[in-house]
Amino acid sequence: MRRRQFLGAIGGLSVLPGAAFANKDSASKQDRSTQSSTGQTLLLVDDHHIFYRSGTKRILHPLTRHPGNPLIQGRQQPWETAIAWNSVYRNPVTGLYQLWYQAFAGDAARERTHRCTVCYAESQDGITWTKPNLGLHSFNGIKETNIVLLANGGTSDRYGASVIFDPLDHDSARRYKMVYFDFTKDSHGHDEPGLTVAFSPDGIHWTKYPRAPLLSASYGTIGETVPFRSEPGRGWTRPLSVADAQDVFYDPKNRAFVCYGKMWIDGPDGKMFWKHAMGRTQSPDFIHWSRPQLVLTPDDVDPSYVEFHTVPVFFHQDCYFACPQILNRAERGGIMDIELAFSRDGFHWERPFRHPFFLARNTAGQFDSGSLFTNSTPVFLENEIRFYYGGYSDGATGGDDYNMGSGIGLATIPRDRFAGIRPQEKLGQVTLKPIDFKKCETLLLNADAKSGAVWCEVLEADGFRVRGFTREDAVPISGDSLRHPVRWKEKSLSQLPPGSYLLRFHLENSEIFAVSMSNQA
Repeated sequence: MRRRQFLGAIGGLSVLPGAAFANKDSASKQDRSTQSSTGQTLLLVDDHHIFYRSGTKRILHPLTRHPGNPLIQGRQQPWETAIAWNSVYRNPVTGLYQLWYQAFAGDAARERTHRCTVCYAESQDGITWTKPNLGLHSFNGIKETNIVLLANGGTSDRYGASVIFDPLDHDSARRYKMVYFDFTKDSHGHDEPGLTVAFSPDGIHWTKYPRAPLLSASYGTIGETVPFRSEPGRGWTRPLSVADAQDVFYDPKNRAFVCYGKMWIDGPDGKMFWKHAMGRTQSPDFIHWSRPQLVLTPDDVDPSYVEFHTVPVFFHQDCYFACPQILNRAERGGIMDIELAFSRDGFHWERPFRHPFFLARNTAGQFDSGSLFTNSTPVFLENEIRFYYGGYSDGATGGDDYNMGSGIGLATIPRDRFAGIRPQEKLGQVTLKPIDFKKCETLLLNADAKSGAVWCEVLEADGFRVRGFTREDAVPISGDSLRHPVRWKEKSLSQLPPGSYLLRFHLENSEIFAVSMSNQA
């Protein structure tokens, strides 16, 4: 299924799939290949677009919580003993927000299939949410609920509520797609855990795909011995397979649906179910999923307690971002903070921003003071990026699910300000890799220069300055804006002779985040 454009996995932002993916070392300092100015935004979250920089440092910008949190409070209904896992979609035409969240009732549910359900809420502004009485699934005799999906039932509970919207599916009944973990019965009537999917025309009426699980999960207890392939009775003990939570998005580079989530890795003694790491699986049609691939594990820099609970990923401006839930089982039943990681290919990941956290647990007494749950569906608006997240007041893996507080909150950053580059002291400069400015009409800089200034200089590809485009010729940029126009006093980019050029930004007590280029028609 060829896709020209895909909306929804990143909150309604249009993205154009690239050519088939090929591995490449794009971060090499020796890579002098020319970048094209094709109406793109170059994020400076890493050095992918940077030739070199001098006297600078890169700083993470943590998320800012909304003052009205939690936007959705747990325990508002009998089936909402604890809520956290969620996905969000904003319709780019109507502006309507749709949100799906996991509601855990546990032993309060009379029926096993109602212990852990998927519920639905919607909003006109993304701040004030309503839970419509849909009448689709009752709970303990209550007919009017906002429950849209039940578990199949089984040895353990259903987990996750990862939803994306796919406007290009020719089957309108499958425009909304959901990935979740559940137990189904095999041909012998035995429980089989794994990745399960469902489809919907409107995000409310869901149909489970009849074949499940589509990927079998590994399920067990710490210290189990790694089995032989032919070993009888090994049950759910499967090395290097998915675990019990996955988040899905559409990957435009690979032209595939991709799930990132938990994979178990073995411990120092070689025994199984030691820690969660980050795994990846993909599908061309949401039905046939590839063998899971291990892509990221805790490393030497991490404290011994660190593992990844889940690692949802989203794609933005030619970069993959992940929000790993950093799990510490040793404290308060498994507390979790949120880190920011990134990749240029979806397989090789960098984690330079470990402290401070991208989103840290809140202060004691708040709904999100114990554990945070992120998703793969941030909402991209013109001037900000919205991250909806779930929160527990206690640990997620060994806490008291029946008494702790929970809810869904919102945290934001200004558009494209994941991390910025600023001088180590007062002055610094950032030189980008060669760019061909053919047909480039506008150059905009996302920068905070309210305490100083930024000047843009143009150099030839071999480093010589270009007359009329020097620092002295540049109109200084001041103030704080997501879209500072880059100008020179007497010249414009259209007057540059054909060829590729280096852009150099001179910083004085200022910070830059991204460079945007738009072309003439």
